[in-house]
Amino acid sequence: MSDGPTYGFDTLQIHAGARPDPATGARQTPIYQTTAYVFRDAEHAAALFNLQEVGFIYSRLTNPTVAVLQERIATLEGGVGAVCCSSGHAAQIMALFPLMGPGCNVVASTRLYGGTVTQFSQTIKRFGWSARFVDTDDLDAVRDAIDENTRAVFCESIANPGGYVTDIRALADISDSANIPLIVDNTSATPYLCNPISLGATLVVHSTTKYLTGNGTVTGGCIVDSGKFDWSSTDKFPSLSQPEPAYHGLKFHETFGPLAFTFHGIAIGLRDLGMTMNPQAAHYTLMGIETLSLRMERHVENAVRVANWLEGHQHVDYVTYAGLASSPYNDRAAKVCPKGAGALFTVALKGGYEACVKFVDSLEIFSHVANLGDTRSLVIHSASTTHRQLTPEQQEAAGAGPNVVRISIGIENAEDLMADLDQALNKAHS
Repeated sequence: MSDGPTYGFDTLQIHAGARPDPATGARQTPIYQTTAYVFRDAEHAAALFNLQEVGFIYSRLTNPTVAVLQERIATLEGGVGAVCCSSGHAAQIMALFPLMGPGCNVVASTRLYGGTVTQFSQTIKRFGWSARFVDTDDLDAVRDAIDENTRAVFCESIANPGGYVTDIRALADISDSANIPLIVDNTSATPYLCNPISLGATLVVHSTTKYLTGNGTVTGGCIVDSGKFDWSSTDKFPSLSQPEPAYHGLKFHETFGPLAFTFHGIAIGLRDLGMTMNPQAAHYTLMGIETLSLRMERHVENAVRVANWLEGHQHVDYVTYAGLASSPYNDRAAKVCPKGAGALFTVALKGGYEACVKFVDSLEIFSHVANLGDTRSLVIHSASTTHRQLTPEQQEAAGAGPNVVRISIGIENAEDLMADLDQALNKAHS
């Protein structure tokens, strides 16, 4: 789309990044199912490999279908650029890769997806990195956890699994004071409900597998760069501020300015880590994003109705949904996610672990899967699955105790969802 009018979200989710195919006039973005691209001549090839010209070389790095998706997500998030990759987990590593080095740490929220906790507490140790987990509601604890080796603060806008809402602005202020970036996983909220960059985030990551695609067909991830961080203001980020040997001493921030992180993610991250998104996955995600606002409105509408109903059920101990008036996060949700608190939350059942297992096995409409953000309503018992590798203390801190099930509310009829939950709750306590 050309510069000029400021378009609304509903328009951008359909048009941003997309143009009629120049060869055929095709209106929908084609799936460019190709590994390589013919250079105009030797000089053109050299310019591309030297990062002197933007274009397509090899689909591990860049692909026209993926490029449209990157521009669309960056536009919706209010960023200057984005890099798409193979999964949400890949996006997290890609986000940290230019920032970290041996001996460096990231300060991370305790309220994260269980797989992220494992990735940060175990896997990144193999790179010589470490994570310090803190309750991000305790701002003093966040400040105290940051030291001279901290390279980022990481949180989720709406935390998986509990649906807790993070005070992004407060964390951004702390990160700014320490001159380090704030990375916000916006998967559960999507840019329709929450805009972390406007609240001070430096980078936004997504598992595009979830709400952005919305149909449970493909995995993917994305890192969005706000373009607002001055990577040259400190010596903490040499990958972005210092000469890069692989490109004849080019300095990414000096050369590319606000797009430094994005170019590094492609030219170094995708080149060397190879966590590439395939063009067919990008196509499915582009089609999903076209209806993002419509789906999120229905997700939220259903979640509010179902959560309120569950809160009054005789077999339910409590519901963690931030959209409930009783939630301690309700006021914060109104500021951070003004269009709704998402559709992900947990339900604690009277009867504990055994009741949770019976409940999950008794549901009929809800699908028991390790996913969220689908048009279908989904359920999982986190303590025995996604958070199984965590200690009991870590499970409780993440909101995934043994007496809780995670619910991802879809876009079906709310009455049908409540009827299914009711029969399963009754069976679980019979």
